[in-house]
Amino acid sequence: MSRRITIFDTTLRDGEQSPGASMTVEQKIEMAEALDRLGVDRIEAGFPVSSPVQFDAVKRIGAAVKRATVVGLARCKKIDIDAVRDSLADCPNKMVHVFIATSPLHMKHKLRMSEDEVLASITEHVGYAKAQGFDLVEFSPEDASRSEWTFMVKALKTAVAAGANTLNIPDTVGYAMPDEFGERMAALKKEIPELGDTVLLSAHCHNDLGVAVANSLAAIRAGADQVEVTLNGIGERAGNAALEEVVMSLRVRKDLWDVETGIETEYLYPTSKLLQNITGLVTPRNKPIFGDNVFSHESGIHQHGVLKHRETYEIMDPIHIGRNRETLVMGRHSGKHALKEKLEQYNIVLQDQQMNSLYEKFIAIADKKKEVYDEDLFTLVSGVLGDLPTGWRLESFQTWTGNQVIPSATVKMLKGEDGCLGTQTGDGPIDAVFKSIDQCTGIQGRLTEYVIQAVGSGKDAQGQVKLQVDFDGVIADGKASSTDIIEASALAYINALNRREMMSENVFRPDQP
Repeated sequence: MSRRITIFDTTLRDGEQSPGASMTVEQKIEMAEALDRLGVDRIEAGFPVSSPVQFDAVKRIGAAVKRATVVGLARCKKIDIDAVRDSLADCPNKMVHVFIATSPLHMKHKLRMSEDEVLASITEHVGYAKAQGFDLVEFSPEDASRSEWTFMVKALKTAVAAGANTLNIPDTVGYAMPDEFGERMAALKKEIPELGDTVLLSAHCHNDLGVAVANSLAAIRAGADQVEVTLNGIGERAGNAALEEVVMSLRVRKDLWDVETGIETEYLYPTSKLLQNITGLVTPRNKPIFGDNVFSHESGIHQHGVLKHRETYEIMDPIHIGRNRETLVMGRHSGKHALKEKLEQYNIVLQDQQMNSLYEKFIAIADKKKEVYDEDLFTLVSGVLGDLPTGWRLESFQTWTGNQVIPSATVKMLKGEDGCLGTQTGDGPIDAVFKSIDQCTGIQGRLTEYVIQAVGSGKDAQGQVKLQVDFDGVIADGKASSTDIIEASALAYINALNRREMMSENVFRPDQP
């Protein structure tokens, strides 16, 4: 029997901390359901104490997820643990993830606590978590890879004695090297007899030096029972160990590890595309597993070899990760049932109201483009999930531009039942639209990032705009798509404007593993 590795996904918590990756509650719920169908064992839904928005997201994810265990993060503070308890009160499969720093650097400059005080806090708060009804309690010594060995072992043993049944070793700042990290994990198996018996050993690796996946694999080789990963490798700074890279490494090189996971790999690629379109974070063409170049061959020798026998230059079958060499096309005559079936093939299941909204947008884009490709569908889905029920809406816009006129724009905006009109000139039509929106709303924004990319192919392809706006010190991201790039830009700007209001309720962000 192969050893079973638990996949702990933290896309919705650590991954969302990636700059530009913030999601609406509806988007987080859809991603959680997709991850559940993908087969991850544990889903870290968020940090519920940090804001009412985070609390609501964790609560709703706990109600939506069917198979996976839903996890909430908590510092060694009772108020944090209470927030996890209350947000997951109705969730049948739940877990609390408690952490505190153990490195000399963090204890001195951040916590300002002695070693004895840290140990006392672990005993108190892990024990408190158990007393709140959590059968599953994970403990993480933050900045483990820079912690003094003897003290870290003492902290981990203290957590086990207090009731922790998963010990997670976070390489919080991506400092460790694979050989070093593997040796530490193997040494922990010897130092703490409960590991592998009643307590799981876990690894949580960051990618600051580009070795997060290598460190995770080294941990598994050394006997780790669980790896903490994110889809597409998103996360703080350089990101986390990528779920797809770890899982496919274990599958392709099963001869080395002889382990298995519960991941249904044929859902990997479509779930990745859903996340990419929700966050707007573009996957590089040479990204392992998911990049556009992975199954493309330009060299004549390689092309000849692949045509003769695929395995000559490909170590994975694209079908095994849900990538199909043929793109399926839909059009204006495709019905709602066909659209629903197509989405289910890509691990996307929408609620009735969301499906109705999607179908309306699908018909509108099909009328403009005639043929709707897979990439278009992912973009439309992310747009439906990103719709905010309240806030500013674009009613209409007009622009005037050319090399002999001063670019100008007029926009009509709505908020609730109230409308307003803005008219401004600018350096170009898009700049004029942004200034007109500012005039209409009375809120000044300064563009700090603006990215356009085509969705699909052809002259009638949709343009997707991702931007970042500084609203008087509040940085907000926006994203939208349209066959009209000026409209996409206006919608993305308004999306950022509405997110600014959402973010005012979600500003608390303490250090985390």
